[in-house]
Amino acid sequence: MKVVVTGSSGLIGSALVGALQARGDDVTRLVRRSPSTGEARWDPEGGQIDTAALEGQDAVVHLAGVGIGDHRWTEGHKRAVLDSRVQGTTLLAETLAGLTDKPAVLASASAVGYYGLRGDEVLTEESQPGDDYLAEVCKQWEGATAPAERAGIRVAHFRTGLVLSPDGGALQQMLLPFRLGLGGRIGSGRQWWSWIAIDDEVGAILHILDQDHMSGPVNLAAPNPTRNEEFTRTLNKVLHRPTLLPTPTFALRLLFGSEMVEEMFLGGQRVSPTRLQAGGYDFRHTELEGALRFLLHKGT
Repeated sequence: MKVVVTGSSGLIGSALVGALQARGDDVTRLVRRSPSTGEARWDPEGGQIDTAALEGQDAVVHLAGVGIGDHRWTEGHKRAVLDSRVQGTTLLAETLAGLTDKPAVLASASAVGYYGLRGDEVLTEESQPGDDYLAEVCKQWEGATAPAERAGIRVAHFRTGLVLSPDGGALQQMLLPFRLGLGGRIGSGRQWWSWIAIDDEVGAILHILDQDHMSGPVNLAAPNPTRNEEFTRTLNKVLHRPTLLPTPTFALRLLFGSEMVEEMFLGGQRVSPTRLQAGGYDFRHTELEGALRFLLHKGT
């Protein structure tokens, strides 16, 4: 299979490219800098893309976008997060729609933030979107793929939960304080965290590419989400550290601002991977403790 990947240098993208190449696929990375071997250039802000490099490809995986959780949510950063997703996805979708030899599938990233803050409600792909900032980003992000879908390309939006990997993302950021014995629940600890191990994230994306019936929204989250308090307790158990004091939310608000803390730390989604499991995907990690032990190379 010939596959184009945007966002190939990120946590998910780098793991996905490695998995694609390991199974013998021909990968083209779509990059913003001057391209080297196996790469093609695009400039989403400038509306430029190497159209010739997209002709004759079998699949496109779109992961690119400004990081959501790595900066304080100023108005400028929030706009950059939204624009990077909508502009980049629109440019890509319109370009794919105009190709002579179109790819069969566009797998485009989204997030479980689509559902907003819904408490204990179990959320499937049929659930309605939320009305907060992250939900609005996800709605516009997904909507920007419409030109590709209208052109007959199979489009799947994979709504990803908290991706667990020691090499990046939230888990990597947690490891130092937890190893120092400073890892505690956030707020009440009752908010749901829908998580997925990095190898299941990659495996699920490959499954979406390979299965012709997988289109529309697909939740990428393990079948057993966990509350923040349980996540904290489990990670401390795996690292052989005590669970002592909760993380002070006032400190988080000072660092990240109240809106980001409410949506990303104190809120959450209880997501079910209904369509992924119905489509035949077999999760490698269904329980949090086993996933953490595997990822962190910790035996029982």
